[in-house]
Amino acid sequence: MDNLETLVENYLEYCSTQKCLDQKTLKAYRIDLRQFSEQTFPHEVIEITSKTLEDYIAKLHQQYEPKTVKRKIASLKALFHHLEYKEIINRNPFNKIQVRFREPVILPKTIPLHTVEEFLTTIYAQRNNAKTDYQKRNALRDAAVAELLFATGMRISELCTLKSEDVNLYDGTILIYGKGDKERRIQIGNDAVISILEEYKTDFKTEIKSCNHFFANQSGKALSDQSVRRMINKYASLAGIDLHITPHMFRHTFATSLLEADVDIRYIQEMLGHSSINVTEIYTHVAIAKQRDILTTKHPRKDFHI
Repeated sequence: MDNLETLVENYLEYCSTQKCLDQKTLKAYRIDLRQFSEQTFPHEVIEITSKTLEDYIAKLHQQYEPKTVKRKIASLKALFHHLEYKEIINRNPFNKIQVRFREPVILPKTIPLHTVEEFLTTIYAQRNNAKTDYQKRNALRDAAVAELLFATGMRISELCTLKSEDVNLYDGTILIYGKGDKERRIQIGNDAVISILEEYKTDFKTEIKSCNHFFANQSGKALSDQSVRRMINKYASLAGIDLHITPHMFRHTFATSLLEADVDIRYIQEMLGHSSINVTEIYTHVAIAKQRDILTTKHPRKDFHI
């Protein structure tokens, strides 16, 4: 008989060595599948039925938000598809159940453009007013990070894993490795952004070479996403910005601003690295909300006295 826990561990090893999944995906699979194997009875995989899965999914809905449940179900489906493919099970119990539920639409949180301007202005002011060379260099790098996040809409994970050879400032292009190692190339369309990146690259030449990452700290180590988050919190506080700003909000603001400027959503999809247009379409909800605000406050009918 095939013990579920053993099969889960074997599958996780397969995902790591054969499918070469990234660490974040592997971590999610590990959490989801181990949770299933620990909470499911019977423990022999051949005895797991559609009813077993339906009961387990019902429990998930009681404990987690729909988005998390959806991810955990996807992890399970991948496991059972693998077991069926390897002929460890004759019938996939998922084949007899339909899992459909509506996720609540959570609109992406964006940063007002005047707030982005205040944020960037504060970083440049900190650089100009820095009392030490160490502070001045940090502010230079922080400006380059913030400018690139806003200029490209790239994910923080993509920014922190950028290699020095991925950044071509001669033609202003960035080669980005997104989810699933999918490549995309994005153009920087602003001379001021290219200028600050060139200045940073020259100043941090030694540190960049030391870690072979484009963004580095002054110890010559690759910049971590935690460092970027701390940096954003620091300048938001210095600027007196009440809004809690996250790195991902720059991505949302990038996409929403382009959509509101009538850029075709398929171009935005390509720039964001979304595999499906359905993912990008979440930004249309934000644009509609903006449209509602415009028509409420700007349409001349509001001034009629009838």
